[in-house]
Amino acid sequence: MITTQLLAFLGGQEIIILAIIIIVLFGAKKIPKLARSIGQASGELKKGRLESEKELKAATEEPPKDTDSKE
Repeated sequence: MITTQLLAFLGGQEIIILAIIIIVLFGAKKIPKLARSIGQASGELKKGRLESEKELKAATEEPPKDTDSKE
């Protein structure tokens, strides 16, 4: 979300300058590995968020258990 806002704020020249700086800092050979790591981390975060939302929804929809009832 923040990255989309940042990219919308930046123009074409700024993006090119950032790309050149990234290539200089990390090297051309390490960029695919870096992008893959970022993608995996993003996927794990999304999976964790979806799982926690699912658990929260299940907990709020589940009726409370009556432990004092005599059967």
